[in-house]
Amino acid sequence: MKIKTIWFLTFLVFMSFWKIALLSDAEISCNFKQSCILPCSFQSYGEPILHWTQLESSELRVHSYYDNQDQLGPQNENFRGRTSLFQDQISRGNASLLLREVQLQDQGRYSCYISTIKGHEESIIRLSVDAPVSDIRIHQDGNRITCSSEGIYPQPELTWSTEPPSNTTLQNRTTVHQTEEKLYDISSSLTGPDGSDRIYSCTIRTRRNQRRAILRQKSVIVSSRQTSLSCSASNGSASKLLWRFNHSQVIVSRSSQSRATVTEEWKLHVKSVSESGGLSLQDLSPQQGGIYICELSNEEETLVTSTFLKVEDRGGTKRHPGVSMVVVAAAAVILCVVLIRRSRNQKGLQLYEEATR
Repeated sequence: MKIKTIWFLTFLVFMSFWKIALLSDAEISCNFKQSCILPCSFQSYGEPILHWTQLESSELRVHSYYDNQDQLGPQNENFRGRTSLFQDQISRGNASLLLREVQLQDQGRYSCYISTIKGHEESIIRLSVDAPVSDIRIHQDGNRITCSSEGIYPQPELTWSTEPPSNTTLQNRTTVHQTEEKLYDISSSLTGPDGSDRIYSCTIRTRRNQRRAILRQKSVIVSSRQTSLSCSASNGSASKLLWRFNHSQVIVSRSSQSRATVTEEWKLHVKSVSESGGLSLQDLSPQQGGIYICELSNEEETLVTSTFLKVEDRGGTKRHPGVSMVVVAAAAVILCVVLIRRSRNQKGLQLYEEATR
């Protein structure tokens, strides 16, 4: 009899631990500043009593529902105005919680407690919050290449690589800064050799995702008034296109949902934009010479093509409107002098012939 009792007690302890393990299994990942659903369901019998709590050192009341309505009096201030239930589905056993504007402080374990005339149920949800790597920027200033991104959680990692691979270890300096919102900004720079034709790749990753930025450099010299600049294509389809001049001046922008938009100051010079992102330019002068940067982005990477364009005059020298006018005026004066002298010589010759007859 004692043995049966021991086995029964052991079974109860095992079932308790097994139940706890089951309660701890549900894990949900939400994105920072977005809405998220914490799932919870129950066997519906009559009017339920629902309590959502955050299980910290002291339980924080997140949302309560009974007497067929929300009961938000005891709700913790951190969740004020950010929670709601799907009330039209509660009678069908859906007690899921909608949490809006998710914050980093929302991370942790949550209890969904339901009480009905048939008893009570409880489920545990572990919530983790991520701010994935979104925009990633890479640019070159002289022989220094810089890669950066902002607003990331948890703390990201950054790595560099080149194509072809470098024979030496890339010497880089990486800094990480945590903002007041507890998000992370990361920036890294390295120095490349002058005139290098390598392709530089920067990868920033977290537990949720990673993005890569690739920098390609080219140099183009043209003597005509029009040319075409290519934009390196990625393996996948690009959702965003951006052309800039000398780093700051926007030429063209395009998203996957819209047509290419040319800024007002470049409408005279942009002839067309191809599906692959290539830029056709026209009516060029030396003033349009400089650095043209193309950025193609999709969900995984950003490809940056930096092209240095030098525009030469057809004659090989730079022309200036003022200089051209001076040259034309001087030519007109010289022509007038020549004509006057020729006219005078002809008159002198006629007088001489008349005098000698």
